[in-house]
Amino acid sequence: MPPLSQLPSDLKRKKFTKALERLGFFIDKTGGVGSHIKIIWPATQKSITVQQDLRKDVLYYLLKEIELISGVTWEQIKERL
Repeated sequence: MPPLSQLPSDLKRKKFTKALERLGFFIDKTGGVGSHIKIIWPATQKSITVQQDLRKDVLYYLLKEIELISGVTWEQIKERL
């Protein structure tokens, strides 16, 4: 897991979710409340809610959760951005 200083501060949610889709996640745009969307890892059916604003601290938390439920690392996501 990279430190907060190495995470991008200008990452858009659409670009982030497209990279996750390429890695096998299912994006459920109707599953979240308001401007939130739900990403689901099909192998375990576990989900994570992604908000509209991807600040560094939010992105860090999301990356930890993604790695925990799926084993997908930041390096793998970064390759697909």
